[in-house]
Amino acid sequence: MSKKEEIKPVKIPGLGLGIAALAVFVAGGLAVFGGLVLWAFYRNDFILGLGTGEAFGYLGICVGLLLSILGVLLMRLLRNRDLS
Repeated sequence: MSKKEEIKPVKIPGLGLGIAALAVFVAGGLAVFGGLVLWAFYRNDFILGLGTGEAFGYLGICVGLLLSILGVLLMRLLRNRDLS
């Protein structure tokens, strides 16, 4: 192929930001379900010498909910600004 025949990738504005927002949303969901598992099944177990499963479960649930809310807000912001 000569240089004139090279195919250049199509650039979609805001695609990277959209993927980042979706990744934050999915990470939040995984943290919530991981926190629920820790809270339900490892409640009285001491984890890595740092604390009980119940404490880490609550932490996972709260941080996961915050990440999910942040992901949704980012998606709404990108949609309203026509970046995605």
